[in-house]
Amino acid sequence: MTSGTLASPDIERGRAVRPPRSGPLAARRRARLILLLLALVCILPVAASYLMFYVWQPQGRVNNGTLFEPVPLPDTVLAGIGDQPALGRGGLQGHWTLLLAAPSICDSACARALYVSRQARIAQAREMERVARVWLVTDAGKPAAGQLPGPSAADALHVVRADAAWLAALPQPASGSLAGAVYLVDPLGNVMMRFDDRLDVTEAARALTKDLQRLLKYSALGRGGRP
Repeated sequence: MTSGTLASPDIERGRAVRPPRSGPLAARRRARLILLLLALVCILPVAASYLMFYVWQPQGRVNNGTLFEPVPLPDTVLAGIGDQPALGRGGLQGHWTLLLAAPSICDSACARALYVSRQARIAQAREMERVARVWLVTDAGKPAAGQLPGPSAADALHVVRADAAWLAALPQPASGSLAGAVYLVDPLGNVMMRFDDRLDVTEAARALTKDLQRLLKYSALGRGGRP
């Protein structure tokens, strides 16, 4: 008997031999797998920083800001004020963002929030570029020239006109007023912490600086010049 007369065991049992899967179906599965891996690459550094900061803490260490369940900012694009460009949620991704909401006539609470956010950013030294600052102007006015950002890197402040959706995404302090509060937005565009107004600006700046330093330590996003 020659090899040509031998029948496949599958054929003898009445089953057809299926060829290996290939073509468009396999290509789509590979594409889905690649997208999933890319999503994990973006999400894991932020998830790791949350876990290291709030779950695996050394004994006795606590956060200074008020932590709440992350709230995603809306997809609407806010108009820039003066020479500032427009800003959407995507423009915040890749940075830890210090955000405040205040009228165009910046009162003492607003001025403290601007100062505290600026000092906390400067205190990050070499990591400073990983931190962004945003002022949501809550009315139709324009801030005075002296309150708009200057040319120095320390004054990196994005000033935009707030809308109702963005303001609604900011969890209200116990006082019911956003004035003076500084919000921390994670690199995925989620509001996750609030620092309420304190009369002692030095204490407030120190508290925000410490929390921000720990988050930057455990998050790899933005290092090495990456956005």
